[in-house]
Amino acid sequence: MTTETALFTVIRADATPAPSLPAFGQFIGGKFVPSTSTSTVDIVNPATEEVLTQVPAGTAEDVDAAVAAAVAAKDAWAATTPRDRAAVLLKIADIIEANRELFETLEAANTGKPPAVAEDDISSAIDTFRFSAGAARAYSTLGADDYAENHTSVIHREPVGVVGVITPWNYPLLMAAWKIAPVLGAGNTLVLKPSEQTPLTTLKLAELIAGEVPAGVLNIVTGPGRVVGNRLSEHPDVDLVAITGSVGSGQKVAAAAAGSVKRVHLELGGKAPVVVFADADLEAAAKGVRSAGFWNGGQECGAACRVLVHESVADKFTELLVREISEITVGTPGAADAEIGSMISKAHYERVLAALDDIRKDGLTIAVGGRAIEGRGYFIEPTVVTNVPAQAPITSNEIFGPVVSVETFSTDEEAVTRANETIYGLAASVWTKDSARSLTVPRKLDFGTVWVNSHLVIATEMPWGGFKGSGYGRDLSSYALDDFSRTKHVMYNRG
Repeated sequence: MTTETALFTVIRADATPAPSLPAFGQFIGGKFVPSTSTSTVDIVNPATEEVLTQVPAGTAEDVDAAVAAAVAAKDAWAATTPRDRAAVLLKIADIIEANRELFETLEAANTGKPPAVAEDDISSAIDTFRFSAGAARAYSTLGADDYAENHTSVIHREPVGVVGVITPWNYPLLMAAWKIAPVLGAGNTLVLKPSEQTPLTTLKLAELIAGEVPAGVLNIVTGPGRVVGNRLSEHPDVDLVAITGSVGSGQKVAAAAAGSVKRVHLELGGKAPVVVFADADLEAAAKGVRSAGFWNGGQECGAACRVLVHESVADKFTELLVREISEITVGTPGAADAEIGSMISKAHYERVLAALDDIRKDGLTIAVGGRAIEGRGYFIEPTVVTNVPAQAPITSNEIFGPVVSVETFSTDEEAVTRANETIYGLAASVWTKDSARSLTVPRKLDFGTVWVNSHLVIATEMPWGGFKGSGYGRDLSSYALDDFSRTKHVMYNRG
């Protein structure tokens, strides 16, 4: 069933600053150049449905030119010292910091994010560049020594060469930073394809840092994944391809990369379980789901979107959760009090609404929300689905919107088994006051990150990445620089 009375309306800002749009063209060899195609892609503000600008719908030839520029620049960049590369990354961080308001306004306009989310994205991007600058100077490897008699071994950490990067639409600048910073820090050059829906902050970054990064070290080609992304993945001169995206996109990238036997770094989807035990602080858990389940409108691969709560406290927890979600404010960019904004596009908005229709057809209870919000923009009410049976489609399908489901369990063993019954393995959380349980349950959960009594708290120093269908490879932390490096063993005969 659905609620009869409309709880949610969109808070619309009286006026929002006009975004500073980036230069038009493909960023290749340190400057913006015309695309080989005259076709363009409309870039839409999803909160207003207004077309902001157009960007080139790039071609395979554009990718080839960008890769050639990266190849030409790679030896000189690889020969720089870690200190010199770190200085470039710190300068990039300073440039973003100095233009924070510009980036926040542009990101919000391109994605429909409310101010708090846009601000957090830009702050996190700055921190990513600053951390990677330090990590680039602090590799840890085996010490040089004699591991065979009369032979001294030395381990060299080398860049892999040219890295192809494909970033998603949900965190455009931040996901670009998660890749650019460690890729450059490790001494590689790169070609980046942003989402064709949200390329503006990545292009603006290239525009502002062009004078700080040597020509050809960073290249950006806009356009559809089936053209630009596929060519980048299969290109024989690309040594590694890294993507943040859906499982389907990751599978296509890995398949295309297999032809040239290049390395692949995959950060894919998620369906994060939130396991709430009977002894948990239920109010804290409900507030945690409010924040982590609906951050960025639920368009988040680590979102707290699937709650498993012990049957003895399910009614109380559900009451608390519904109350929390009923208080969420929905608004446009510039609406200071808004917690969540719009869906990213009309197509995604329709996908989420179709998923809600399927939930109704399955006979599940929509305790709050569940509908589109009338008016301009692609807004959907924050939604809680209750009384979800085991193995219902909603427990395994990634909706990627403002929708959280609630199901129950009886024993610790059942909770772990049910939580692991998903193709995804990115993130999960455990809510309990029992110290023994807080130590044992996370070890049994098949997810790359497990929080205890919190959810979606990210530290740049700690790795982010998943298991199973969520991919492999690690973003953030020094492990990211490891992923974009290769080891070479040199052994000297002293005999």
